[in-house]
Amino acid sequence: MSMGFLAVPLIVFMVFVAPLWLILHYRSQRHAAQGLSSEDHEKLQALVVRAEQMQTRIVTLEKILDAEAPQWRHKQ
Repeated sequence: MSMGFLAVPLIVFMVFVAPLWLILHYRSQRHAAQGLSSEDHEKLQALVVRAEQMQTRIVTLEKILDAEAPQWRHKQ
């Protein structure tokens, strides 16, 4: 009785779930190994440009704050 109780779920798992799991796993691995698509690369480049613009803005704001409120970095 207990052997049949465990055998049925194990057979279902091995026949249906495990192959599907392996197929999906290796498909996602292959997709990840292909790298970025051209669209993803363009988006990444746009983000890099935005990050550089933000960095220059932050530096400018820090210079303004240093001139107008020299103790701003020490306030918490």
